[in-house]
Amino acid sequence: MKKVLAIVLAMMLVLSAAAMAETVKIGVFEPASGDNGAGGKQEILGMQYANKETPTVEIGGTTYDVELVYADNGSDTTKAPSAASSLVDAGVSVVLGSYGSGVSIAGSDIFKNAGIPVIGVTCTNPQVTEGNTHYFRICFTDPFQGPVLANYAYNTLGATTVYCLGELGNDYDQGLIKYFVDPFTALGGTPIQESFPTGTSDFTSYLTNAANYGAQVLFCPVSIAYATQIIQQAASQGVGFTLLGGDTLDSNVVAEATKGTKVELTVTTFYQEGANPDFDAGFKAWLNEDSEALTNNGGNDIISAVSIMGYDAYYTALEALKAAGSTAPADVMATLPSVVYDGVSGHIEFNETGDAKRDSAVVKKANTETGDWEFVTTQTVE
Repeated sequence: MKKVLAIVLAMMLVLSAAAMAETVKIGVFEPASGDNGAGGKQEILGMQYANKETPTVEIGGTTYDVELVYADNGSDTTKAPSAASSLVDAGVSVVLGSYGSGVSIAGSDIFKNAGIPVIGVTCTNPQVTEGNTHYFRICFTDPFQGPVLANYAYNTLGATTVYCLGELGNDYDQGLIKYFVDPFTALGGTPIQESFPTGTSDFTSYLTNAANYGAQVLFCPVSIAYATQIIQQAASQGVGFTLLGGDTLDSNVVAEATKGTKVELTVTTFYQEGANPDFDAGFKAWLNEDSEALTNNGGNDIISAVSIMGYDAYYTALEALKAAGSTAPADVMATLPSVVYDGVSGHIEFNETGDAKRDSAVVKKANTETGDWEFVTTQTVE
């Protein structure tokens, strides 16, 4: 009888401790569907891996379980506000996201009005943080990325004419094209700009236009869904120019679309597999142990740079929570400007606008034989 009572008492103590466990919620504002769903899922993978690796955090002397709360913004600026609202209603202390500048901008005011800080992961358009005190960002921005791409196109690829193609009304596409065109023109190059309507699936006329203009490079900083179609149709037409893209094209889904073709594709991004072997080995092992994670990574264990950024964003949030000593969003927001973290993607520190102090980008190209990414160089504006 005493033994039974002891067991019951032990169980009651365990249940009591579990009931007393504190939880801090981190919002995940990402596209799990829509044109950028593939990229959003890969960005989330980095957060999930970090959460598995470090599921608790000490805040103000108390250990908290970290719960990731998800909201799918659908890669759609009209859906983003409601997705943001769901995270506000869930009582999150800080938000991570999003993959895609347009949805980040669209959901921004919801978080601002609720007083919840957001850590942008790979949203590169300057409007994300411009005029905001609640939005921070750990990636480089398009005013930096655009000149890097322009310099690479002109000085390394030897392009004097570049055909620039983006989705009409898309903040990311049109913003990055603008930041490419100005420095490319200053270098002496000739940019040709065209836009396609949302929902376009036939890009043959645009590819023909690029060829007729004598472009050596087609700059297409578009979504993953559009990029794969452009690559497939470029392969069918046998185009002779190089495709050039920004960070959104850094997806194994996009690289794999070039496999078995003669389409040359080069992108700028945040990380290349192999730069941190220890991290890479652990992340790959986790992917291969989890069938759902592997599926969300495109069915293979190629490491996307956005996963690295998601991982670093999670730890940046933990640093902010620890420094705040509180789970109150206002306290976390107040401490974020002074947070410093050395992540897998490099040193993270914010400037006066809440943007990370980044001064380099990784350039890589798709291997058309294997469908993998190959490191080319690390590039600065100079």
